[in-house]
Amino acid sequence: MRFILSVLTVNSSPTSGSLWYCCLWHNMNIIPASTGAAEAMGKVIPELNRKLTGSAFSVPIANVSIVDLTCCAEGLLTGTLGYTEDQVVSCDFNSNSHSSIFDSGADIALNDSFERLISWYDNEYGYINRMVDLMTYMVSKE
Repeated sequence: MRFILSVLTVNSSPTSGSLWYCCLWHNMNIIPASTGAAEAMGKVIPELNRKLTGSAFSVPIANVSIVDLTCCAEGLLTGTLGYTEDQVVSCDFNSNSHSSIFDSGADIALNDSFERLISWYDNEYGYINRMVDLMTYMVSKE
C-alpha cells in the first residue's frame, strides 16, 4: 500500500493528470493507486507468475491494509491465510503477526473452485514477522 501526502495549494488543479489525487488527500479520500505486489509475488513464487493481478487504494489510516483477492484454486488454500469469523474493522489487525487474515464474513463463493476473498494484514508488523521468518530460514540453510 502506498500512502501519498501532499500540501494543498491554490495552484493545484484537478486536471493536472494523476497528481490531482495528491491534492485531495487532505479530505480523507480513498485514492486509487498502483501496486507491484502481484508482479513481485510472481518473482518470489514463480508458480504464481502472471496468475495474480493487483490494484491498490491509498487510504488515510495507520498500518493496516486489506486485500481483495480473487483466485481460482485447484486445491484447498489451507495453511496460507489466518482466519476470522468475527465482525472486524481495520484497527482489529494492528500488530497482528500473520501475513494475512481471511475475513470469512466478506467472501463471495462464485462457484466450487472460484472465490473472492477479503484478507486483512498489518503491512508493517506482518512484514517484519515475515522478514524474521526469512532470516530464520536462511540461517537454517547455512
